Amino acid sequence: MRQPGYEKVLIKISGEALAGDGRFGIDAGTLEAVCTNIKEICDMGVRVGLVVGGGNFWRGKQNEQMDRTRADHMGMLATVMNALALADALEQKGIPVRVQTAIEMRQIAELYIRNRATRHLEKGRVVIFGCGTGNP
Repeated sequence: MRQPGYEKVLIKISGEALAGDGRFGIDAGTLEAVCTNIKEICDMGVRVGLVVGGGNFWRGKQNEQMDRTRADHMGMLATVMNALALADALEQKGIPVRVQTAIEMRQIAELYIRNRATRHLEKGRVVIFGCGTGNP
């Protein structure tokens, strides 16, 4: 196996990419392929952080009748749905994962804390970040 050029990486996965050839939702084959690639990176000893988008579920700026802030909040929730799907698929491949969000939602994800994210990465866990910065 070749040696990686990086110790850790942060990868942005657009929500639209997870939809595959469809325009909405998550394509199972695409999710599988993305997670297989991430596993290969992890198997090289590289620590991985993932930032995920939500465009496969919601594009708030396209709904002009809705309050922009509320629409952006809905987009943040869409990123969490994608983060949870990625987490599940990666865990099925035996990869330890933590989902962190910029908005508190204790029952489904950790609140983003930089030191905690760093510690997870040091322990070999993939950290998936949802909700962007938490600010519309």
